[in-house]
Order: sequence, then structure tokens, then C-alpha cells
Amino acid sequence: MNMKRLPALAVATLAALALSSCGSDDSGKTSTGANVIKEGTLTVCSDVPYPPFEDFDKSSDLGFKGFDVDIVNEIAERLDLKLSYQDSSFDALQSGQALNAGQCDLAASAMTITDDRKKNIDFSEGYYDSKQSLLVPADSDIAAIGDLDGVKVGVQQGTTGKTYTEENADGAEIVTFPSDAEMFQAIKAGQVDALLQDLPVNLDHTKDGKFKVVETYDTDEQYGLAIKKGNSQLVEDVNGALEEMHKDGTYDDIYNKYFEVE
Repeated sequence: MNMKRLPALAVATLAALALSSCGSDDSGKTSTGANVIKEGTLTVCSDVPYPPFEDFDKSSDLGFKGFDVDIVNEIAERLDLKLSYQDSSFDALQSGQALNAGQCDLAASAMTITDDRKKNIDFSEGYYDSKQSLLVPADSDIAAIGDLDGVKVGVQQGTTGKTYTEENADGAEIVTFPSDAEMFQAIKAGQVDALLQDLPVNLDHTKDGKFKVVETYDTDEQYGLAIKKGNSQLVEDVNGALEEMHKDGTYDDIYNKYFEVE
């Protein structure tokens, strides 16, 4: 079933941060002066699959596709860097473990900016506004979060969806999974009765008509690109690239590729 995906969402106003113009050297710094783990390369980690933000793509040289992938690919080009992409667990990304261990320079994984996460990692300016949502089988009688008492609800470890479920789904039997892939398999197998997570991802699961989104929750969440704490130059460079992308229309082009706009 060809369902409409997302209406236009408000995008956070980015601070006007200009790209710096420092020269390059042999110490693993880019032409803009930011420290990276591999000279000349922006190494990015995502929890894959999480469509439409990130997914595997055997047909591409990069091996990945999605909204986040296109965003960071454009950022890398504007910073005159090659892009290297890796799969990683979301918990390792949102906790800062992957970044602090030098696994990647940047995490692009539909990650909500929160105060708790800011204790361990730095963020770019918000680049996407999202909501939480409740997904159930198409023939389910569940119509709202108030119907989840005694119901098995799938959530992802370390996510704001899990926190929202814990705080708002009274009486629900919360079942935690490491990623969306396991969650979706569980609801298809009848092991859980609902999934509570980011709206765009749940909408992606409605395409075949076997599942439906019955409720959405406006949580004022913004996704940010996560960077190792203290790498202020890379934060500034990424923000500068995002600012330019908004000004010249490139962000809108990428957005419209993945989300239907009214």
C-alpha cells in the first residue's frame, strides 16, 4: 500500500557558523582544521538498518543509503573529505563509547539531542525534527497509548522511544531490543503487540498495509550529529556545512527525496 510518509516538519534554525579556513598538515587534520581518526576521511557510524534514515545498499560503493547517509555525504564533500561508513550498535553510539574509542568521527543515526547524552558527546545543531509513534498490526484493537495496559510493547535500547514508553505507557510489558530490525521481526512474529519509536521509521513499516500507526506524540525532539566530546572544530565545521546546505537548498533536496512534503 502506497502510504504517505511524512508531512513537512519544522527544521531547527541553525546557528550561523562559518567554516574555518585553516590549512592542512600531516597530523590527521582536514583542510578546515578538524581532528579526524583517518587523514582525509570522515568516518561515520550508524545503527543500520533504520530506514529511511540509514539502510544497507549493496548496489552502492558506500554500501549504505538513507537520509542520514546523504546528509553526511554532503557534509564530507563540503569539508573536502572522503566518506567512510560503518555499522554500529545504537547504544554504543548514544553513550559515546564508539566515538571515545576512536571507532568513528561522527555518529549519524537519527539520534535525539538530550541533556544526558550531552554529558558524554557533543552534537551538531539539530538537523531534523521528529515525533514518537505507536505501531500495531492492521487488525489490532489497540488505538492509543492508553490501551497498552498488559500489552507487550517493543522498544529499542537506549532510545527516547524507550524512555517515552516507560514514562507514559502505564501497565505495558516493555520488551527491549537492540535495534529496529529485531523489533520489527518480533511484531511480525506476534512476539510483541506494538512498537513505540520514531515516527518516520514506524511509517516505513506501514508500506505493505499489514501495520498501521495509530497515534503520534509530539516530544519536541531534534536529531543531531554526534561528535566526540571536545572536538569543537569538527562541531563547528559540521554546523557550517549544514548552514550552507540550508541556504543553497541542498538540505531541502535531500529532505524531499525521503519525506513527502505537502
